[in-house]
Amino acid sequence: MRKWLLGGLLVLLLAGIAGWLSLNQQQRDIIATMPTNADILFWDQDQRDAAFRALDQLPLIAKSRVIEAGDNVLPLPAGEPLELPLDLDAYMAQQRSAAIVILIDGKVVLERYGLGFGPEGRWTSFSVAKSLTSTLVGAAIRDGKIRSLDDKVSEYIADLRGSEYDDVTIRQLLTMTSGVAWNEDYDDPNSDAAKFNGHEPTPGMDATVSYMRGLRREAPAGTKWLYKTGETNLLGVLVSEATGEPLAEYLSRKIWAPFGMQQDASWILGSTGHEIAGCCIQAATRDMARFGLFVLGGGVGVVPEGWFAEAGAQQVATDRPGRGYGYQWWTYDGGAFSAGGIFGQGIFIDPARNMVIASNANWVSATDQPSAEARDAFYRAVQAAVDARNSSEG
Repeated sequence: MRKWLLGGLLVLLLAGIAGWLSLNQQQRDIIATMPTNADILFWDQDQRDAAFRALDQLPLIAKSRVIEAGDNVLPLPAGEPLELPLDLDAYMAQQRSAAIVILIDGKVVLERYGLGFGPEGRWTSFSVAKSLTSTLVGAAIRDGKIRSLDDKVSEYIADLRGSEYDDVTIRQLLTMTSGVAWNEDYDDPNSDAAKFNGHEPTPGMDATVSYMRGLRREAPAGTKWLYKTGETNLLGVLVSEATGEPLAEYLSRKIWAPFGMQQDASWILGSTGHEIAGCCIQAATRDMARFGLFVLGGGVGVVPEGWFAEAGAQQVATDRPGRGYGYQWWTYDGGAFSAGGIFGQGIFIDPARNMVIASNANWVSATDQPSAEARDAFYRAVQAAVDARNSSEG
């Protein structure tokens, strides 16, 4: 046990050194002077530029847990470079892009970096983590730890009993159709999204569970879609309760190590020790692209057969034109789907073209509409470029 603890501490120390060394002196100075009570949603641009590449090293972040990679790395060989019908430099400048990695047939056809970031660095995922949490739900089903998506959430999280979540199924959490009231406005310091991570929990209770059990219902369960990060955090607690493992360890054991991720990642913890399942996996962009390959391959041996065909398909309409919602994945017409995070993080998966686009950025605001529209246009331009190349080769 002592040897294991020392080994774990060494991993954390080395991860911290690597994260700190990836920063230049100006970024270190910015981080050193950031107030400990700052809310991540309201940092300025320079603070975000510095912190997003080392979020798990900031003194104001509680703690993180390592997602260990394995010994065998899945290679990402170079493919034929993809010619895009756009000015890539201008696009990256508009996005304030830190990284773009495009894979077709498992090969790298485009890889570019910005903001002083590079392939050895690790950028925070924000809500891209939701899609990884969803995948762990699938893994727990295949492992027999979760019986059915139609089980009630409170069957697995005892502290939710007696709350509005008595009537909510796991499937309704995955599709964000619980009917429980919530405010996800990132620009409002009084929104649930801004307040719940700082909630003072009931003694002995997980912080997310303590906050969520006090919410009230606004619609019958299953009848209304509403985006709620807090409910993804509940999914994380549910998976940990069902499997008996922290999310980071379960993710490492089921996917990160066996599939061949190159670098250890980390997952930020909430105040009571659970991973913040709706946010904040610190990972290399290439490894997020590898996760996209895992999804494209169907997650064979890890999730139930057909899981991603269901999880990445529209299960419910949303309030966003042309976008549906699956199991914590955004869906597009034509069969593509994506993981998305505030400030411009994403994994776009297109099964028809056997394509993955992993990207990281620091938009001017959390949900900057022009940047979001530009990214969707970029996805379409890449699809068009692939189609044009396939047509010329055919």
